Amino acid sequence: MAGQLRVYRRRIASVKATKQITRAQELIATARIVKAQQKVAASTPYAEEITRAVSAVASRSNASHALTTEREPQPGTRPKAAVVVITSDRGFAGGYNSNVLREAEQLMQLLREQGKEPVRYVVGRKGVSYNAFRDRPMAGTWVGFSDNPAYPDARTVADEVIGAFLEENGLDEIHLVSTRFISMLSQQPTTVRILPLQYEETTEPPAGGAFPLYEFEPSPERVLDELLPHYVRARIYNAMLQSAASEHAARRRAMKSATDNASDLIDNLTRLANAARQADITQEISEIVGGANALADANVGSD
Repeated sequence: MAGQLRVYRRRIASVKATKQITRAQELIATARIVKAQQKVAASTPYAEEITRAVSAVASRSNASHALTTEREPQPGTRPKAAVVVITSDRGFAGGYNSNVLREAEQLMQLLREQGKEPVRYVVGRKGVSYNAFRDRPMAGTWVGFSDNPAYPDARTVADEVIGAFLEENGLDEIHLVSTRFISMLSQQPTTVRILPLQYEETTEPPAGGAFPLYEFEPSPERVLDELLPHYVRARIYNAMLQSAASEHAARRRAMKSATDNASDLIDNLTRLANAARQADITQEISEIVGGANALADANVGSD
């Protein structure tokens, strides 16, 4: 029994140490969520307005641009579709990475069914290790900034995929798979096609109201030359910020659950340890009483 009690005490000490780690991770994630939300709130208006500006140029003019035009595939080749997947550099985030990777796999399967060739671009160590373990080729990888992305990071990613898009026989489409931050309790994997722009005929007014009466100087083509790279960078940057906020929220939720489970486990182990200790005490008392009775019986017999 004494050995079993020592085992329980060692397990309690180990679980308490784990609980301290998970609690610290929960507090860190809670503090970082606020900053991440502030960055999302600051970048979203710019991303929305530049999207409206690009939409206005594309829909109110007859401008043709390499970044807005559907390409005809070369004979004997399949169109190439870039899939930019944003994951995290660290774990302890529950199902955050598995959800976005599952979304990316579903998108790539859909692209294959459409006769297209997916080309992977991966942000985050978890996504890189996931694909490397399965020997899947990646055209580009970036790590080290998933929980606190900066605009230069998004620009690096955007410029590489834009360059591959503009190359002869290069990419034909660019898709972005990320996680949209809805609330502290809800984060949703999303897929969006960034390039080429998709046109939709509708009688509904544009989001945010009617387009202003833009004047395109010196020409719509030149305006698109300047706007489209910024548009792609802004969309990727906003997606990175949304993913960072989602990562912190998922980590906070996972660490809180782990802390609560550790508390429950400590309570259970404490009860078992107390029961083992009580059993030891009962056994010792029984041995003392038995010894006293035996001694008394021996004394009676000698008399």
